[in-house]
Amino acid sequence: MSSAWRTATAGSEPAVHAYLGLGTNLGDREANLHDALRGLAGLGSIEAVSTVYASEPVGYRDQPDFWNLAIRMATTLAPPELLAGAKRIEAELGRRPSFRNAPRPIDIDILLYGDDVVASDALQIPHPRLLERAFVLRPLAELDPGLRHPVTGERLADRLHAPGLERTEPLFPGARLLRPADSDDDA
Repeated sequence: MSSAWRTATAGSEPAVHAYLGLGTNLGDREANLHDALRGLAGLGSIEAVSTVYASEPVGYRDQPDFWNLAIRMATTLAPPELLAGAKRIEAELGRRPSFRNAPRPIDIDILLYGDDVVASDALQIPHPRLLERAFVLRPLAELDPGLRHPVTGERLADRLHAPGLERTEPLFPGARLLRPADSDDDA
């Protein structure tokens, strides 16, 4: 069952829960994630942030490890508007067009948007490789252990033991990235 897309008209439509994945492996990775979260807060209400995980690159392997996290946010933006906002944030943080799986200062993917299924040239929801990536599955299962794939009905946490998933290691609580940049508190 697919919910209707929401518009950005304030107060006219109920918010939907969207899950986004963020990754970075160039520059100051912590600052990149912090700045991306700050930008995403302007697209809705960030309700939860997963642990930050270090993960080995997929595809093109001759690059630094990525730092990845997932967020759950409430938004009234329709998927294309949310994608446009995410792409704007990526550009503001220095992401430039490159080859597939290239190193990048920030990557923001819409993983899930309520129970919606979207298939267009510009956007696919759920993310087409969601079930194949530990760096997506682990943070999503952390945010919501009962979360299910809207097409297969599979509980995402059950996929964590699938063979062939890349290495992921927890680094630190992602919630600390929501603090002001000048905070001296590392707890």
